[in-house]
Amino acid sequence: MGEQLPALIVATPLLFSFAIYLAGLWRRRLCYPLFLTSLALSAIFSLWLFFRVMIFGPISYPIGGWEPPWGIEYRVDHLSALIIASVATVALLVGLSFRGRVEGETEPSRWSQIYALFSLQLCGLLGMTVTGDVFNLYVLLEIASFSAYAIIAMGERGAEFFAFRYLIFGTIGACCYLLGVGHLYILTGSLNMADLSRLLPPLYPSRALLVGFALLVLGIGIKMAAFPLHTWLPDAYTEAPSSASAFLAPLSTKVASYVFLRILTGIFSPHFSLTSLGDAMGWVALAGAIFASLMALAQQRLRRVLCYLIVSEISFLLMGVASRTADGLRGAVLHLVNDMFMMGCLFTGACAILHQLGREELVALKGLCRKMPLTSAALLLGGLSIIGTPPLCGFFSKWYLVLGAIEARMWHIVIGLLVGSLLNTIVIFRILEKVYLGAGHQHGRLYWDGLPKGMVMGLVIFSLSLILLGVFASEIVAKAIDPWIPL
Repeated sequence: MGEQLPALIVATPLLFSFAIYLAGLWRRRLCYPLFLTSLALSAIFSLWLFFRVMIFGPISYPIGGWEPPWGIEYRVDHLSALIIASVATVALLVGLSFRGRVEGETEPSRWSQIYALFSLQLCGLLGMTVTGDVFNLYVLLEIASFSAYAIIAMGERGAEFFAFRYLIFGTIGACCYLLGVGHLYILTGSLNMADLSRLLPPLYPSRALLVGFALLVLGIGIKMAAFPLHTWLPDAYTEAPSSASAFLAPLSTKVASYVFLRILTGIFSPHFSLTSLGDAMGWVALAGAIFASLMALAQQRLRRVLCYLIVSEISFLLMGVASRTADGLRGAVLHLVNDMFMMGCLFTGACAILHQLGREELVALKGLCRKMPLTSAALLLGGLSIIGTPPLCGFFSKWYLVLGAIEARMWHIVIGLLVGSLLNTIVIFRILEKVYLGAGHQHGRLYWDGLPKGMVMGLVIFSLSLILLGVFASEIVAKAIDPWIPL
């Protein structure tokens, strides 16, 4: 059965999405248990696949018996195994947390729809990490994107407009990516990633190839909300249902970032791709980190602050790639994984606040530690990890990012990492000051029973994961990231 795991992690949430929708036509209360089963099975298969790849090496699974490069290939190496395990684990923890939010924010007639869309979203995200075919990646990218558009449109008043704007941006990104794939196919006659990496080097002087590369980067740049292509994200994730924000924010842009890394190092050679992007990517990422942090300072709603922190964290990742060093790439991948859990923790905390208080304005957080000590502790750990406080996980990924920039003697990136982190510190402490030092109106009462048990479990596990990822950072780098490093 181990050889079937790449197909199982894609097929499981896909089949459950249909089952959830059909079950909702008969008995709505079955939707959430089926959805949780989908998440649990996906996590089990993904972790099983991760440990199998760590022990036995990469796995190749041809679809329909057609051997690559003629047929579609699912291929899992050390990098994709790490991302798959992280995506499935975070999805399960978020799914544990938001039953009360989903059923409180959406009409009963839509429960089956939104749970089915969440499961379909997971299918697309896991498929994007496992596929070894550039066109199949486009199909899975659109599965994830269209389910996200529909989920966001179920949000608060005005969410339909922001979902539509997201759709416009997403369509532009998808078209750019598909045009880039067309350039590669015309030049090589192949769609298999491994085959493309073998066929492309003689074509590197071609201007047509350079155009195709630029289209791929632009398309995925929109999907990963890289500055200045990020403008769709803050409105879409803030106005979406809080459960949708908690599910999409930690995962969607991170999987797109993985695809970006795969294009730069798995389809093209790092020498060609990183040289083509040049120093411009580092300068743009530097500007993005500072801009996003300053914008976060100006926001008054918790989720909107966190949305701009996502853009800032993506900029940190891109600065690591721009350093063109092994340590920079180590930091980029480790930061990608860490950010899934950090944002999962923070957005789940935001869900808990909305569930309990019905508000998310920063002014409403005053004295939160007295009302919701567990949620406050999760916000504290998530915030300290975002700014890179040891021994939490965010410190170690930023350490590698700084080492990579110093090794490359790119002092502007070093300054950008430090200044961006400093600004993020101000953002986080602005929140924590209200949570722990604000004048609360209620004293001496703990709202443990106010949160669903699943939400409590999700917050606790997310908080512990930020510590464990920091403790085992060197093991993750040595066993899961270093075997992939192409430099």
